[in-house]
Amino acid sequence: MSNDNFFERVYAIAKQIPYGKVTSYGAIAKALGTARSARMVGWAMNASHNLEDVPAHRVVNRKGLLTGKLHFDGTNLMQQLLENEGITVIDNQIVDFEKHFWQPEVRIE
Repeated sequence: MSNDNFFERVYAIAKQIPYGKVTSYGAIAKALGTARSARMVGWAMNASHNLEDVPAHRVVNRKGLLTGKLHFDGTNLMQQLLENEGITVIDNQIVDFEKHFWQPEVRIE
């Protein structure tokens, strides 16, 4: 499987994350049937910043930390985008992470 194809599959899931919800790199990897590829999901999110229709700000680590925030223009852009959707972030950590978490559907291929 090429990286391009993998990245497109990651983006297809990321585009489904509802407004005001977040998911994790690992949850996307698991939904793709590649549970050990959370880091590659992170690379895909990092590569998506010129794609306006991919809500990369809604993808965080498994503990709700904004680990990808350094890849956004401006120091607090990721946090601001999440807060605009009603998600509270304190010290780079999503408050009530479980309440905001969206589980992507696992695809069987």
